[in-house]
Amino acid sequence: MLLPVFTLKLRHKINPRMVAVGRYDGTHPCLTAATQAGKVFIHNPHTRSQHFSASRVFQSPLESDVSLLNINQAVSCLAAGVLIPDLGYDALVVGTQTNLLAYDVYNNSDLFYREVADGANAVVLGTLGDISPPLAIIGGNCALQGFDAEGNDLFWTVTGDNVHSLALCDFDGDGKKELLVGSEDFDIRVFKEDELVAEMSETEIITTLCPMYGSRFAYALSNGTVGVYDKAARYWRIKSKNHAVSIHAFDLDSDGVCELITGWSNGKVDARSDRTGEVIFKDNFSSAIAGVVEGDYLMEGHPQLICCAVDGEIRGYLPGKAEMGGSLMDASAEQDLIRELSQKKQNLLLELRNYEENAKVDLNSPLSEAEEHRGIIPANTRLHTSLSVSLGSETQAAHVELRVSTSNDTIIRAVLIFAEGIFAGESHVVHPSTHNLSNSIHIPVTPPKDVSVDLHLKLFVGYRSSTQFHVFELTRQLPRFSMYALTKPNSATEPLSYVNFVIAERAQRVVIWLKQNFLLPEDTDIQNAPFQVCFTSLRNGGQLYIKMKLNGEITVNTDDIDLAGDIIQSMASFFGIEELQVEADFPAYFEELKKVLVKVDEYHSVHQKLSADMADNSNLIRSLLVRAEDARLMRDMKTMKNRYMELYDLNKDLLNGYKIRCNNHTELLGNLKAVNQAIQRAGRLRVGKPKNQVISACRDAIRSNNINTLFRIMRVGTASS
Repeated sequence: MLLPVFTLKLRHKINPRMVAVGRYDGTHPCLTAATQAGKVFIHNPHTRSQHFSASRVFQSPLESDVSLLNINQAVSCLAAGVLIPDLGYDALVVGTQTNLLAYDVYNNSDLFYREVADGANAVVLGTLGDISPPLAIIGGNCALQGFDAEGNDLFWTVTGDNVHSLALCDFDGDGKKELLVGSEDFDIRVFKEDELVAEMSETEIITTLCPMYGSRFAYALSNGTVGVYDKAARYWRIKSKNHAVSIHAFDLDSDGVCELITGWSNGKVDARSDRTGEVIFKDNFSSAIAGVVEGDYLMEGHPQLICCAVDGEIRGYLPGKAEMGGSLMDASAEQDLIRELSQKKQNLLLELRNYEENAKVDLNSPLSEAEEHRGIIPANTRLHTSLSVSLGSETQAAHVELRVSTSNDTIIRAVLIFAEGIFAGESHVVHPSTHNLSNSIHIPVTPPKDVSVDLHLKLFVGYRSSTQFHVFELTRQLPRFSMYALTKPNSATEPLSYVNFVIAERAQRVVIWLKQNFLLPEDTDIQNAPFQVCFTSLRNGGQLYIKMKLNGEITVNTDDIDLAGDIIQSMASFFGIEELQVEADFPAYFEELKKVLVKVDEYHSVHQKLSADMADNSNLIRSLLVRAEDARLMRDMKTMKNRYMELYDLNKDLLNGYKIRCNNHTELLGNLKAVNQAIQRAGRLRVGKPKNQVISACRDAIRSNNINTLFRIMRVGTASS
């Protein structure tokens, strides 16, 4: 059993996921965390009674070894790390929904203070790719920004949705760090500088990411899932009814390989093997975990694992000695393992007994009623599966239909399907009523997103009178664009929006791509180019046309810009296309975007006017206070009362103005998100360098407020005429 080597109880509440350890003087590690009321505390037990002259930092009245940093806004993220390598000590970076502060704690001064329109939901410090200076990289409203120590914006790109988590990891093993981004659209994206190199879809919001070692990294989801990826392949995952607040890689058993340390919302901390996910250590706190970090807090030359709870309780653990091996597992974990093994033993004994009973029967002879009752089925029983598209009816919505049948007169008693992101809880059970039992079953499936999904099926097969059933297991893959039904072309409904590009591929290869990604009827016969296929979306009835000419020119007609991007990315992956320039036009979408851009300008103007009014009112407040105080000293109580009445009215105006500013800022964020998503969608219509060029050029056009250039870039991929 691993015991804490130190325990602290700070009288400050700690915000979840906002904990860091920094050496702000280059020597002494300080625990840093965001607390309530827009403050950040810095706990330094090695240098007591520090006195600060600046107004931003002050000594905590509760503890002599805690300093408080005044942010005056709700803190949304923080990190500590090196921003200026030559200085030899760490900087503290604090993000809010409007600003980013990089603070030199040692010299008690700002490194930079930047307004960030997209907000800062997550922050990470370090070097990214070939960008030489360390960056403070923030993720906000569908955008990623990287600032150097002087506040220069050296990195910017867009991502699919609001960012919740960031991490730096050598994803491709080239010795340089890539940026891992987890967002609200359930995707983990990997950026090599501003180029998107990998994308992994999960089943919920990615709340936390952390590098393990090499190309391996861990992730946590808002539904309680924790797991490990090695590059783009998931290594393992587990799911809990609680959710993981913080994850961290730390070698707790001194075997040279980091374990995954997870802090949970119910106050539990556990360490899991990076290879299997097996728990090798756990501890419990009285309140939810706020953060898990590491640092040599005892100044003994060995890092300790530091776990912080939201109520201010902090425990530090030393790694176990190498010779301890697996003895880190505590008594309760051993009891759990014994219980689990006993259950497995009972299940195996029961299964063996059933096999022995069944072995006594001659399977080549006709089955008697008693044998059917026991659940014996013919040895040649096989399962057949098929997937088809159903356009629905008055009683049932359009869906993909999974049909499972047996090869004889046995019946299917129940079907259990495991599939990520399709069913609530990732599983679905079909249990037909007794009078509906047959040798086939139809299961409606409606994937919410256009991603390829593996359906893992377990089926109970037997006879009507059976009390025991044979379990079949099989896997069937659902194609990426399974929610699109092949229909006859109708020129009246052909979408005006399109993407147009040329690929050096034979028509037969494009047909193979179609068959792998869409559910085409078995009798579909697509001839050589030129050809045209038409699909109808089962979700909204929208039309999708895919046409190919003899010269390899492909046109995709759809009013859904996201669908067009998905098709292009799918083709690029299938055909191994590294660079693809595309001509695109989405008139309706671009018209909506124009309205959004007008609103953004309006909200910016209102923001500037409100800021100017607030500055004027601040000057007026100073003047009224001085005049009121002068009147008091002169015993002119009537004038003093009038001045304070004016102050009271002015204060009400300021409060109303603040509410208007808050509403204005919320609306501005929503519209900025739409603009960033539009840039990202325009990028997804291209592949490789053209994609990066479109994103960069779109940002430059927005900075210079050149709307016509912006739409030209989105259409043809370049600003030049």
